Amino acid sequence: MAGWDKKYFITELREQVGFAPWTPDFAGNEAMRLLSMDDEVVKGGFYMETAWFWPGDWPKTKSDEGTVKEHAHEFDEAVAYVGTDPDNPYELNGEVEFWIDGKKNVIDKSFIAFVPAGTKHGPLKINRIDKPIFHFTAGMQQKYLG
Repeated sequence: MAGWDKKYFITELREQVGFAPWTPDFAGNEAMRLLSMDDEVVKGGFYMETAWFWPGDWPKTKSDEGTVKEHAHEFDEAVAYVGTDPDNPYELNGEVEFWIDGKKNVIDKSFIAFVPAGTKHGPLKINRIDKPIFHFTAGMQQKYLG
C-alpha cells in the first residue's frame, strides 16, 4: 500500500488557490487546475501551479477571459506548456501566443519560458490545442503575488 509524508507531497488541489486580476476563467471541459504549492500549503514552499488544457475550439470560445493579461512580478517566473504525445514530446500539438517584454512569441513546441523579475509578460493566448497540453508555472516566491 502506498504511503507518503504529507509534509513533503501535495496530491490534491487545495480549495483556495491564489488569484490575480489577469488570471483567466476556464470552463471545466477546457482546462483544470491540478496541483498548486506555496508557503501556505507547505511551510517554506515556493509558488508553483500545474494545470491541464484540453483540445477544443480555441480561441473561438475565448475572449478576454481566455487571455492572461499583461502583468509583471517582483520575482523570476518560469512558465511552461508541454505537449503530451509520447511519440513526439517536443511537439506542443497546439499553439500558444505569449508576449514577453513587449515582443510577440508564437510557439508550437513544448517550452519553458523564463520571465525575469519586473519583466512585463502577457497577454498569453492559446490559439489552438490539438492534443492535451500540460502546463506549469513556478516562481521563487512564497506566495503568488503580482
